[in-house]
Amino acid sequence: MKEYLIVDGYNVINGWDELRAESLHSLEASRQKLLDIMSDYQGYKGIIVIVVFDAHYVKNSMEKHEMYNGIEVVYTREFESADNYIERFIANLTREEHITVATSDWVEQLMILGLGAVRIPVRELIQEVGLMKKAMSEKYINKPEGKRNLLEHNINPKMRSALEKLRREDTKA
Repeated sequence: MKEYLIVDGYNVINGWDELRAESLHSLEASRQKLLDIMSDYQGYKGIIVIVVFDAHYVKNSMEKHEMYNGIEVVYTREFESADNYIERFIANLTREEHITVATSDWVEQLMILGLGAVRIPVRELIQEVGLMKKAMSEKYINKPEGKRNLLEHNINPKMRSALEKLRREDTKA
């Protein structure tokens, strides 16, 4: 079963203090930061992440799909909001696919629930990302003293002893 997280890009940026502050200086930098966060989140959760940005006020814009670090980025066409795109996307999927939509737009939450998807408000997404960062840090970065991330600590004990045996034979020769 495929699992999707559909992110209403500008809604999440405006609901996330750090990203909103960044957008006051550079909207592009704020979008980039969101995409980097969602790319990490996708890798950690093992789900499909799609970030949707409104382009409905951009004259003559066509719907555009790009890939960024494994996540799909969608820019809507002129006169189509991210909400409209998300609703259309959900309606076209089968019921075997699990879809979660990240948005704090109350009306959109009601629509996606009616279409059979699950919603996650921006505040909860921020908490999940925080938990992900903490788990990643504990697992890969902040290892306890003396527990370095060496190959010998990550291979099968039988393989380690066989390699040690080969090493000892090689030093005898």
